[in-house]
Amino acid sequence: MNRFPWWKNALIALVVVVGIVYAVPNIFGRDYAILIDPIDERQGRIIDAQQLQQWMETAGVSPRTLSHEERSWLLRFKKPEEQALAADILRSELSAEFQVTLQLVARTPAFLRFIGAKAMVLGLDLRGGVHLLMEVDMDAAHEKFMERTQREIIELLRQKRLHYTSIASKRYGLRIDFRDKDALLRAHALLEDEFIQLKWDVDESQLRLTANLSASEQAQIEKMALEQNIITLRNRIDELGVASPVVHRQGQNRIVVELPGVQDVARAKSILGAVATLEMHLVDMVNDPAVVARTGRKPVGSRLYKTKEGMPVLLKREVIVTGDQLVDARSGFDSQNRNPAVFITLDGQAAKRMGATTRANVGKPMAVLFIETRSEWQERDGELERIRTTSEKVISVATIQEAFSQRFQITGLSTGEAHDLALLLRAGSLAAPVDIVEERTVGPSLGERNIRTGLNAMMAGLALVMIFMPLRYRRFGFIADIALVVNIILLVALMSLLQATLTLPGIAGIVLTVGMAVDANVLIFQRIRQEQFNGVSPQASINAGFDKAFSTITDANVTTLIAAVVLFGLGSGPVKGFAVTLTLGIMTSLFCAILVTRALVNLMFGHSRMKHVPI
Repeated sequence: MNRFPWWKNALIALVVVVGIVYAVPNIFGRDYAILIDPIDERQGRIIDAQQLQQWMETAGVSPRTLSHEERSWLLRFKKPEEQALAADILRSELSAEFQVTLQLVARTPAFLRFIGAKAMVLGLDLRGGVHLLMEVDMDAAHEKFMERTQREIIELLRQKRLHYTSIASKRYGLRIDFRDKDALLRAHALLEDEFIQLKWDVDESQLRLTANLSASEQAQIEKMALEQNIITLRNRIDELGVASPVVHRQGQNRIVVELPGVQDVARAKSILGAVATLEMHLVDMVNDPAVVARTGRKPVGSRLYKTKEGMPVLLKREVIVTGDQLVDARSGFDSQNRNPAVFITLDGQAAKRMGATTRANVGKPMAVLFIETRSEWQERDGELERIRTTSEKVISVATIQEAFSQRFQITGLSTGEAHDLALLLRAGSLAAPVDIVEERTVGPSLGERNIRTGLNAMMAGLALVMIFMPLRYRRFGFIADIALVVNIILLVALMSLLQATLTLPGIAGIVLTVGMAVDANVLIFQRIRQEQFNGVSPQASINAGFDKAFSTITDANVTTLIAAVVLFGLGSGPVKGFAVTLTLGIMTSLFCAILVTRALVNLMFGHSRMKHVPI
């Protein structure tokens, strides 16, 4: 009656052993590590262990280990302070050629890594880093869309030779004035067919066309801006080299970004929030920029800018190529003078235009204009107001020595500027500006304290439960304690296998799992007592206790599972971490209560001719 066949006991034992193997990596602890990867395999120097040791001596730190794979290096340290000092010296030496990434790396032995056993991924609150809540400026997204639409309309009207007197765009629409009625009507028919996303109205008395975005189109623009920004932010985070980042949508216009292990918060915010692009212009060699700057009389077809050093320079208004037409951008050093440079690769259409321009202007200077938009909140009249500023500066002026098209390089930058510019161009442009509306920083030491606090809470709860169960249920209580330990081992193994992120609320979920697992055993043991009180034989009481409590245990866990699924679907961040731990805990609790506890009871009492159940 209370005996499992050998294969079932063997299967339960196998599951427990596998669980122990995949839970073990979590006991070895973690090192504060630095990963050094070459940004471009095709260029850049090769570093050796001796160089790294010299740099570490300069920083005054001593790494635990140095490991090498192809051209990548992994340095492990005992303390976060050592990691930070080493990262500073490495970035100053390698920033243009190598990516320096701060990581928290588990000290898992090689034989466990070989079978895929890994430690759990720690969340931001346990590992340290920065949490950013970013709000997408949807008004700017609409304005940007209408400005792009206006340029397309101007190009189309010029191709069809439909003359207009003025055109102006606004946030949700635009207005075009014409000289005669014929041009007005022809333009109306043309634009209504080409730009179906706009609602067109014609006013023949004022010779004016007006267009407005529909509500559905506005919603579509906002959705696309949010999705594009999420993709761009992920690309920029990848370029920053942050391990295990979290980027997800929150609400209609907000994005949550979590960067575990990031210590240079100012640089991360600067890179993530930058709305930047490049434009290539020919330099106006006819007019004197100093005279234009002094008199304020701007020549037709040119515009006055300033270089990084503050010197005036005149650029022709016609744009040769823009940053949106880039295929790739890599930082490095030019082959002649070993000065920092950004190596640019253009798409096909931009390459043709660049080739035609450079062939016609050999010996003339060409400039690179860097345009960056930033926003900040300022208080005015007791209310917060968004102030957006755009800076335009010429970062490079060079003479065209020979015709080129698809590939060229930008010089005149510092090492850090070249690295950051290549990063921004490679990751893509934000569809709309973003503002950081909430920022939380968790230091590595605080993360360690959170881990200790959470583990202490879990161990205290576990100890109290393990003391209570034998006092209340005697030998059956010891069996419940064994099943409880197995339950925690299997839960940790599952989270390690799935690489689920463990957060502080996740530790709370593990503590809750401890109580839930014992609750199932309490139901079974109380049912056994009740059956024995009713005069049922000991073996029959044990069998009835497990069989009759099964439906109650299942119903209770299924209802909790439904709540966990809802939390995961509707929640975000820490709530999801709690939901994941709770869901996995329910599954391991059912397995341990129904199978592990039953197997242990069968092994201990299944062959006994007892007259009374010791419970």
